[in-house]
Amino acid sequence: MLEALKGIYESSAFQTLIGGFIEQEGWKYLVMYAIVAVLFYLGIVRQFEPLLLLPIAFGMLLTNIPTLSDAIFHMDFFVQDNGAVINWAELGAHGGLLDYLYLGVKLGIFPPLIFLGVGAMTDFSPLIANPKSLLLGAAAQFGVFAAFIGALCLGFTVVEAASIGIIGGADGPTAIYVTKTLAPALLGAIAIAAYSYMALVPMIQPPIMKLFTSKKERAIKMDVLRPVSKTEQIIFPIVVALVVSAILPSALSLVGMLMLGNLLRVSGVTERLSKTAQNELMNIVTIMLGVCVGATAKADSFLDIKTLYIIALGLCAFAFATLAGTLFGKLMCFVTGGKINPLIGSAGVSAVPMAARVSQKVGQAENPSNFLLMHAMGPNVAGVIGSAVAAGVFLTLFQ
Repeated sequence: MLEALKGIYESSAFQTLIGGFIEQEGWKYLVMYAIVAVLFYLGIVRQFEPLLLLPIAFGMLLTNIPTLSDAIFHMDFFVQDNGAVINWAELGAHGGLLDYLYLGVKLGIFPPLIFLGVGAMTDFSPLIANPKSLLLGAAAQFGVFAAFIGALCLGFTVVEAASIGIIGGADGPTAIYVTKTLAPALLGAIAIAAYSYMALVPMIQPPIMKLFTSKKERAIKMDVLRPVSKTEQIIFPIVVALVVSAILPSALSLVGMLMLGNLLRVSGVTERLSKTAQNELMNIVTIMLGVCVGATAKADSFLDIKTLYIIALGLCAFAFATLAGTLFGKLMCFVTGGKINPLIGSAGVSAVPMAARVSQKVGQAENPSNFLLMHAMGPNVAGVIGSAVAAGVFLTLFQ
């Protein structure tokens, strides 16, 4: 009986955990479980981006079960030398479930499919009706380059700095798409930072928006946007795809899928495909992408000084992006003689539609009759395009 109990104990995770404490390693698992608990709390209790945070947290939980995690995921199959090689022999012989799903990340399949769904759910009419809002979306990308420079100053390599910088775009799929190519070893930390801060946009942005705008500016009511014709809606995604393909081919996978999804939405003849992209496809890919990203956050690689730097830089990137968009909004407010509420500039980050809702909420707190949501959606969707273009620039320069 004792021998049987001993055998069960030796084959369980408890032996590794207890033995790890003796070797000063077991604490790492407890830290990871604490992080998982925080993500579960944010997703379930606070309902911050639960569709993303729950799969990520569960993937982290699975990959941090001592002795058992190696049965489902092996990061060393994908990160070798410069990270560009997949060990197909080991993958075929010893690969687990998440190893095979992770190919969708490593081969760059999942992020463009997410963009397909986002495009099908996005209304570009506010941007078409007010093309000036594209400038606000571009201004918010300052956070990307601020984080990039900050990462270089902290000693990261240029490809690692580029991957970290994309966090400032507030776009999780874009961050994953860049990082899986340039710095796959940092994928877990970068993706978790990006999605966590996306979920915390309602907490991060308002203090910055209020600090750099006056009560009078926040109360500005904007004119109703002009109606956008169906012809304009159909032409827009086609033209954007053609322009991006000509100027920045490396961004075409993301922008192209984004525009295809939108074309399915506005064409009026592919309702079934549009609904599939918005619902079934989006949900399936989100689950697989989230679990795979969470699985990359193993205790031995995640708990590193670099992770702390990435989390700090991610917060700074979001703050700088919000600040840059708000300040540019103030500039446009001045130039137009007070016709633009600077709060919509903060929506230039790519967190759709959360950032636009934050602009609406802050503006309505000052003036209950103020409705900024549709105006803020212009910079918001411009930010989606802007973050994909920034990703294309980094991939072109450093891949």
